[in-house]
Amino acid sequence: MAAPADPPPRLEAPRPQGRLPQNSGPQERRAGLEPPDEEPPPALLAGFDAGQTHTTCRLAERSSGATVAEGEGPGVCHLAAAEGPERFQAALRHSLAAALAAAGPAAAGPLQAAAVGASGIEAGTAVQQRGLELAAEALGLPPARLAVTGDERTALAGAFAGGAGIVVICGTGTICVGSDGRGQQRRVAGYGWLLDGAGSAMDIGRDGLALSLRMADGRVAATALQGAIWRALGLETTEAEAPQRIKALVVEPAFGAAGFARLAPVVAELAAEGDPQAAAILDANARALALMAAAVARQLALPAPAVCAMGGGLEHLRGLGERFRQAVEELLPTARLVAPMGDACQGALQLAIDTLEDQPLAWRTASGDPG
Repeated sequence: MAAPADPPPRLEAPRPQGRLPQNSGPQERRAGLEPPDEEPPPALLAGFDAGQTHTTCRLAERSSGATVAEGEGPGVCHLAAAEGPERFQAALRHSLAAALAAAGPAAAGPLQAAAVGASGIEAGTAVQQRGLELAAEALGLPPARLAVTGDERTALAGAFAGGAGIVVICGTGTICVGSDGRGQQRRVAGYGWLLDGAGSAMDIGRDGLALSLRMADGRVAATALQGAIWRALGLETTEAEAPQRIKALVVEPAFGAAGFARLAPVVAELAAEGDPQAAAILDANARALALMAAAVARQLALPAPAVCAMGGGLEHLRGLGERFRQAVEELLPTARLVAPMGDACQGALQLAIDTLEDQPLAWRTASGDPG
């Protein structure tokens, strides 16, 4: 006869995680026999730095200001462009999703406020209002919990944490903005590469290319600049048709401001090697940047302003930063050049916390605000 089968094991319903059964007493809790209540993930703020090449989203805890995670998304274009609204919303959604994924479910709490600094958004315009509406839809936040402005404003807020100072930004284009620390701000330049690119990588490259054509015509004595610029475009000075090819090249839709800006490092290197014509171009553009800072200081009545130089042009074009320093000493001798306290994402987070009625002191201290 076969042995009787073992009785089936007794199954017990699993206890819920994160809370104690009703019959649990103080001794069980003190002994650590039951899991403690799970802490909800912290409420979050989001700061966006939306440029033409990519967008960065930084998440921070609302209560402490501690950075939780960052994520990257695509770039934006002007909201007035045909694809502007779609690209703007895609940049916000994708960069936020990447930041939340990097944070993980334990840290990805509810988003309570956000601020966006985006290329091409001018304060007080219909474009800014449209950006606010698009951001509210993309992020699922009420407009009252959002700030949308130009990326130069978030750079200013990050650099000085709400205090007084002037930011000069030099990249493909240029712009300068300042604050007196009491609510007044002034902006100069930044009217687009077709109208106002003085001091930018675009202007430096364009000035070098224009000068090379005058050299080819014999209006200016030729230096090494002509050959270097033309070779960067895949041309040689011995080609009879090279000037006409350049004339056609610069009006192609794909060339634009970025095409000129790509020639700026050639001019900067030649200036560093002693080419007098290249040096003159760099001197003129460095002076144009210093004039921006001087204009903002005058408008805001800042007697001894802190000036923060930012952007790839000042960081990477050899010799431009030093020439800018010398020009500031000449035109604004009471100014002092300083490093930024924070970047544009940090500035956006500062604007985000400012949309909340109860601004945690711990956050403001963590963000660099001495108050």
